[in-house]
Amino acid sequence: MSSAVTTDGREPVEESPRAKRLLLGDPLTSEKLDDQLLPKRRALPIFASDALSSVAYAPQELLMILLIGGTAFLAFSPGVAVAVVVLLIVVVLSYRQLIKAYPSGGGDYEVARTNLGEVPGVVVASALLVDYVLTVAVSIASGVDNIISAIPELAPFRIEFAVGFVILLVIVNLRGVREASFAFAIPTYVFIGSVAVMVVVALIRTALGDPPIASSAEYAVQAEELTQAATILLILRAFSSGCSALTGVEAVSNGVPAFRRPKVKNAQWTLVLMGGVAIVLFSGLTAVGLISGIHYAEDPCNLVGFDCVNDPQPSLMAQIAAATFGMGSIPFFIVQAATACVLLLAANTAFNGFPLLGSVLARDGYAPKALNTRGDRLVFSNGMIILGLAAIVVLVVYQANLTTLIQLYIIGVFVSFSLGQIGMVRHWRRELRQTSRVEARRDTRAAAERRSALTGLAINSTGAAMTVAVLVIVTATKFVYGAWLVFLAIPVLAVLMIGVNRYYRDVEHEIRIDEPVQYGSSGDIALILVSRLQKPVAKAVDYALAAKHDKTIALHVSVAGDDGEALQQEWQDQRMPVPLVILESPYRYYAGPVAEFIRQYREKHGSAVVTVYLPQYIVGHWWETLLHNRRARRIAQQLMLIHGVTITLVPWLLDSSELIYGRRSRPLPGQDRAGRPFEPDIEAPPIAERSSLEARPDE
Repeated sequence: MSSAVTTDGREPVEESPRAKRLLLGDPLTSEKLDDQLLPKRRALPIFASDALSSVAYAPQELLMILLIGGTAFLAFSPGVAVAVVVLLIVVVLSYRQLIKAYPSGGGDYEVARTNLGEVPGVVVASALLVDYVLTVAVSIASGVDNIISAIPELAPFRIEFAVGFVILLVIVNLRGVREASFAFAIPTYVFIGSVAVMVVVALIRTALGDPPIASSAEYAVQAEELTQAATILLILRAFSSGCSALTGVEAVSNGVPAFRRPKVKNAQWTLVLMGGVAIVLFSGLTAVGLISGIHYAEDPCNLVGFDCVNDPQPSLMAQIAAATFGMGSIPFFIVQAATACVLLLAANTAFNGFPLLGSVLARDGYAPKALNTRGDRLVFSNGMIILGLAAIVVLVVYQANLTTLIQLYIIGVFVSFSLGQIGMVRHWRRELRQTSRVEARRDTRAAAERRSALTGLAINSTGAAMTVAVLVIVTATKFVYGAWLVFLAIPVLAVLMIGVNRYYRDVEHEIRIDEPVQYGSSGDIALILVSRLQKPVAKAVDYALAAKHDKTIALHVSVAGDDGEALQQEWQDQRMPVPLVILESPYRYYAGPVAEFIRQYREKHGSAVVTVYLPQYIVGHWWETLLHNRRARRIAQQLMLIHGVTITLVPWLLDSSELIYGRRSRPLPGQDRAGRPFEPDIEAPPIAERSSLEARPDE
């Protein structure tokens, strides 16, 4: 393991730019990783915000789809809501089993890959990654929708608000999981409390004979004429839209490593609490929506009497709050503010699940290894940035339109649900084969393991059957409304993952030591590339001499006849301690003559190891990178292709670098800097050597 030191012998302190420190905070050491783990009370808002917030738009989407057939179709909503609740209970119980069996954080991906094979595994991973991107887009769009419902004047700035909120979430999450949990806990718990109070108040008013009446109850609906088959499809489509309440359930299984010990029990407890709260809020909002007579149309112009041109359609949450507490009242704004906050923060579930899943994929070789690198605040920052950029693209392309985005949603969720549950069924069957009935009769522990496996098999078999059925329904009802894009994205992403894995596998095979290696080359030469005699070159000479190579030579590539002679004279005047060789380059190439010099030297002196020293400027402004080091980068890239050649970059910090690094290079290199006279161990040549190399370089 190598460590860098400064020229003073001190270990360097890597300093972050001031703007970065201001936004993200000071870097954390790896020893503080355990301090970033979450207790249950803060894990709930981090991992359950998506599932909890989906109850704000799942009832709305359910009622909206049924209303296509007319107000009479709202009679189907209680049955559809019950079916959604039953499915949610089964999925929560199924994922409790998954967390117990696979607590490493891979979730459905690890289950499918372990039990079903590589292809199902990467398909699940692709589906989850796509779904996480859509989670951010849908949550942000829904949050902005609720803000606009409270303040309609903001409608023209829908996209700008959506993009701004994504950027804000990225910054907050980059500060670390612990800080994000503090930021998100209050809005999540305020949302749960305010919505629960609103539902209770509405139900009490209904019981006392004063039910709340929504503002849209007075509008008639232009219904479509439907055949019997179309009616069934409409009900199934409403069910599939209501199933958006299940989104986010899988995030807990992907985030088990982020919990404090005991990780499995804490994750299971958080999952059950999340499911219970989601069921209560979903059922209550659906019931109050029906009681208050909400008419929320897919096309607002289908509401007879509603000014769909000038007025945005209020969300279901806004209409219930206005009917329960009164439009413009303090409780109304509390509910709307809490709903908007939790919908915006629901995207945070993806900002935890996506980077964690990305790190697992990178560990297994299916994603770039950069996704498995923790940033300054001990989070997988690269995954967070990629997720934020992808969500911004989706929001801009779809104009942050919730109704359009929701059609792309939950496809990926149920792909992963289905394959994950099928994988769990195979897992429990394998466990049962390993623990026979005979062993269970003889051993109490084996009997307990067999009972646990049988219970898990029953739960996950039910979950697999139901999620596969829902996947078929969701696919059939959403495919033509835009979901086909998701079915296109998932296999493309899966193919890319397999390609990355094959690439890493081939590289690993290529660099593996599979035969005896012969060490030792005859000779060690240092080449210092010189353009002009300046401080960076003197520093490079100082470093090369300190390394004590067998031979050290300075090279200057002359593209004009007089520049070499001028440098030759200055080299003598400064009494430089190494010989200077001037290479003629009539074709104005730089790397080619150096490569030819190396070839000729090896022909004469043997297969020497060559170290090329290249001075390089370190700058403080982004625009300075356009003005420096371009030639050095090109030379380094070409010389690195020559076997046995090592490139050593010698940094020289310009004054502007103090803006970033807080320090500059010393004015003088080598022994002069230390205040001691230099005594060269070799005699500087009285005149610079000269070499003429006119061969065209390799391109």
